[in-house]
Amino acid sequence: MHLPLPVTRELVLVGGGHTHALFLKRWAMKPLAGVQVTLVNPDVTAPYTGMLPGFVAGHYERSELDIDLVRLTRQAGARLIMDTVTGFDHKTRKVFFRHRPPVFYDLICFDIGISGALPEIRGYSDHVHSAKPMADFASAFEAFLEKLRDPGPPPNIVVIGGGLAGVELALALSRRLSVLGRGDGTVTILEKGDQALSGVGAGSRSNLMKALSESNIVVRTGIRIRTIERDHLILEDRDGKLSFDFAVGAAGGRPYQWLAETELDLEQGFIRVGPTLASTNIGDVFAVGDCAHMSWAPRPKAGVFAVRQAPVLFHNVRVSLSGGIPRHYRPQKSYLKLISTGGRSAVADKFGVALSGRAVWHLKNRIDRAFMAHLNTPVSMPAPALPKTVAAGVRDLVVERSPHCGGCGAKVAQTPLVTGLSQACEDTLPQQDVRRDDAAFIERERGFDLLTTDHLRAFTLDPYLLARVAAVHAMGDVWAMGGRPHKVLASLIVPPLSEEKQVHFISEIMAGAEAAFQPCGTEIVGGHTMIGAELSVGFSVLGHTDRSPIRLGGGQPGDALILTKPIGTGTIMAAEMRQAAEGRHYRNMLDYMVRPQQRAADILSRVATAMTDVTGFGLAGHLMNMLSAASVAADIFWTRVPLLAGATELHSKGIRSSLWAANAGLAGVQDVDERGAQGLLFDPQTSGGLLASVPEAAMADTFGAFEAAGEPIWQIGHLCSGPPRIHVK
Repeated sequence: MHLPLPVTRELVLVGGGHTHALFLKRWAMKPLAGVQVTLVNPDVTAPYTGMLPGFVAGHYERSELDIDLVRLTRQAGARLIMDTVTGFDHKTRKVFFRHRPPVFYDLICFDIGISGALPEIRGYSDHVHSAKPMADFASAFEAFLEKLRDPGPPPNIVVIGGGLAGVELALALSRRLSVLGRGDGTVTILEKGDQALSGVGAGSRSNLMKALSESNIVVRTGIRIRTIERDHLILEDRDGKLSFDFAVGAAGGRPYQWLAETELDLEQGFIRVGPTLASTNIGDVFAVGDCAHMSWAPRPKAGVFAVRQAPVLFHNVRVSLSGGIPRHYRPQKSYLKLISTGGRSAVADKFGVALSGRAVWHLKNRIDRAFMAHLNTPVSMPAPALPKTVAAGVRDLVVERSPHCGGCGAKVAQTPLVTGLSQACEDTLPQQDVRRDDAAFIERERGFDLLTTDHLRAFTLDPYLLARVAAVHAMGDVWAMGGRPHKVLASLIVPPLSEEKQVHFISEIMAGAEAAFQPCGTEIVGGHTMIGAELSVGFSVLGHTDRSPIRLGGGQPGDALILTKPIGTGTIMAAEMRQAAEGRHYRNMLDYMVRPQQRAADILSRVATAMTDVTGFGLAGHLMNMLSAASVAADIFWTRVPLLAGATELHSKGIRSSLWAANAGLAGVQDVDERGAQGLLFDPQTSGGLLASVPEAAMADTFGAFEAAGEPIWQIGHLCSGPPRIHVK
């Protein structure tokens, strides 16, 4: 057996800025074998700052601003850590995070941008929405727009900062007020210097000042702000106070404070780098974009430098990881500035030459859209070529089917599983008992011990995240029988790694598992590891219940059917493999997958007549197991079935998990349009919710208990008399 090449180096990219986004696009086309790339960013998207004024003015939708980092990292074969970096230690080579344990690195690069905070002004961080970081500003602006829909007094907007960024945003804000029919509002620019637009050529400044005048935007210079309150600024001049409904910060940027706590060589808080873009004092640290200070050629903070740093960074990182001669980055002395003026018009400035008009805006629009299309267009990832001659049936399985999914989408289908177990156990176990319960149970003097095991094939390159999901998933069988998990054995298959990387990898897996098990009072007591072709994480769980275990076959006609998590994980994971899932939908799915079910199980264990967890066989498959065990039927009300955001649209596009077809062949499900959204009933779930039958008389108290516990719950149907069938209403 030939295993993949081992991973020997870890590259960590901190921040989803423009340089890193372009770096990952290049890496997707030309990866370096033996290197694991990790991108760290607080969110699943990174906004493109060049289109922010157009969004504010109303020319672009919010989604058009976003670089989807989930798709980009999938293309590049990189893992995405959705968290905030709080520091790093170059001696131990650790990166520290706000919400998870540290990660080791061999080479690290920072592209974290700048903060718009002005800490010297009291109240600024509480009441002013800085243009950077842009994602926070965009969200705050959308909330402000919602308020403007209600009638009220004329809105007052204040923009702090009279540079290019402040003027461009002020013009965009004025235009948006007019579009919304709130042209009675005011926009005021506050500049502490003697004049606005001091860094712009005379011709462009004249054009922009004219645009400000035509938009009735007030420009006040020489302004010093003492304090900012919830709805007004207190000034240091004789005017005293200025009221506002929305305050925007565009007065330059500040470096992130935690950089000062590192041993990096800094220039006014920014990371000093040399011509190779490496830190001037720590060779295995690179920095690009606004967070870097180019010590040999200082330049203003501008996106054009970040974009042109990408090919040099790509070359020099590869050289640092594999050997070779680095290249020098030579920033241009002047660059083209394209400044929109609110409507579909813009000003161009370079070498003191100024142009303005609609043609300039269309040029800017084409450049911006081409940049985003380049980053968000999927990279073709063809399947490995088959040999000329293969055994009969191989081509059908490999070519015509979808790529094999991870998570529960990698499970063996129910029909071959049950048939195989029945044949193997026909002398000792009746066929109808093969799928009788979620976990094995052993009666003790006090209650019952519950024993189960489960494995997940990796659907993510992040071992910490995979372990968290796998741990919650493995505990599901114990919860489904009304028990509490106590002891766990881990079973890990890790991909080929250097010995040092094995230590780091296993450490991350166990930290992720502990993050799931510890809050549930579950202890990891041992395990087993081996090296294989790809990552797989599994757990054997020992649980206990003081009362009789909840079985599959206890449901009675009239019982309500309830579900504790939405369905659709298989579809979204299959789409993510194809670079077709939106990052926000992927993150929402993960939030549900890592959500433990202990509190839900505790409530249901007191009232449920039957219960199971919804996993690989899909909602329909697991419900049919309950119906077959109880010899009853069920009515499902489709509009009450909770669906994960994005799952319906992806399913309608024909995206299916590799296990879906086998699940859809299940007999006994009536009135289902498999091509429509109802086909999600067959979608295999990973770390899915609990499905329980509850007497109707207990439903009010059950819903009340779930609400008090802050747990989600949906009533999706009820059991009824008749042979085992699912009727979808």
